[in-house]
Order: sequence, then structure tokens, then C-alpha cells
Amino acid sequence: MRHPIRTLAPLAAALVAGLTLTGCAAVEPMPEVTPGARPGAPATKAPAATQATKAPHATRAPAVAAASRVTVGGSGTACVLPVSFTLAENWEPEAIKNPEDPEFAVLTRQGPAFIRCEVDAKPAGSIGYLRVWTAAGTGPARAALESFVKAEKGVSKAVYKETVTGGALPVTEVTYTVYNELMEESKEERAFAVATSKGTVIVHLGGLDREEHREMLPAYELARTTLKVLATT
Repeated sequence: MRHPIRTLAPLAAALVAGLTLTGCAAVEPMPEVTPGARPGAPATKAPAATQATKAPHATRAPAVAAASRVTVGGSGTACVLPVSFTLAENWEPEAIKNPEDPEFAVLTRQGPAFIRCEVDAKPAGSIGYLRVWTAAGTGPARAALESFVKAEKGVSKAVYKETVTGGALPVTEVTYTVYNELMEESKEERAFAVATSKGTVIVHLGGLDREEHREMLPAYELARTTLKVLATT
């Protein structure tokens, strides 16, 4: 049976090795030369020394996500869901087959929610996914989202807020950190949830590390601002 979710462990290991090699090869910048003060002029203070080592989580500025004109969620799309949203350019969606199979529950279930769709960022140059989960029931979206977050190991600093989509649809959003044992550091994650007649839909953005997560935020925001609840029959 094909495994329902691809693992990122080999990529993570490769990335760790790459980061280690890059750090060893860093070239120390040449010192700046400051001209002496002119006669009779007050002495000019030399600029502060440049910090030799970058912060471990220096973040590259993310580009604005370009919409691909591809939506996911509606009938005939890669993942049929109670909602639809627009995908960032080159992000590839794939439906999860039979997520309620007990054999794969450790991977396909988190708290009250089952994963239905994952949108892969690798074709766009990042390591991570937008994953769509659904939780049965007609309760508040926030309750399902809180249970979803609490079910993840190593969670801390969860902050919830009520927000809206581009079409003024109310959603609950959360930002939090998770300790990544592989990288031995905490990384950022976030999700938003919306109530529908078919239960709560949770759209979650993780990422290999903090930098990858922040680079993918434009795609997450594109999904949130274009979210629509689909009519049911």
C-alpha cells in the first residue's frame, strides 16, 4: 500500500549537512578602513564592528505569492473539500487516500481531525506543505482548532485570534511553536479554521524550520484570503 504522506526526514538530513558545510566555509569580511580626521576637525568615530556571525535564524525576505489560477477544493480539483482556495504558483496539491485507515492513524489523524489534502511547496523551491484537515461536528471552529494544536507534540506559545478572509468569512487563526527534535530547535507553525456544514476545516502550514516556514507565509496568506465555503447539496 502506498504510504499516504511523504516523509521529509531524508530532505531534512540533507539540509542539516548542507547547513553545516556552509557554516564551515564562511569567509570573514575584510575590516573597514576609516579615514583619519582632518586637522582641526573633531575626530570621527569609527563604525561599529560588523558582527562576524549571522543569527542562526536569519530570515530571507519572502516574495509575494503569485497566484497560479489553480484552486483546490471544488468538484473536479485535485482535492474535493468543503472549502476552496487559490494556490500559489507551482504548489502541487494531492488528495490523501483513505486517511481514516487505522493503519496510518499516527500520520493521518491529529486530535479530532483527519488529513484530506496536502499541497507540496517543493516544486516552488521550499520544503513544506499546506495541509488541509477536517474535523467532524458542528461545534465552534476554535474548539476544534485548539484540540488539533494540543494534540501535536512539543507545542508552546499558542496564540489564537479571530480574523476574516478576503471575502469577510470569519475564521479562527493560531500561531505557535513546536520543538523539532531533528533540528534541535523550535520552529514556527500556524493554522486557520473555519466552520462548515460538513465540520471544521483546518488549513495548516508547517515547514522544515523557521526560515522555510516564513518563506512560505505568502502562500498561506493567499489560501486564507481566497478561502470560500462551498455550497452543499
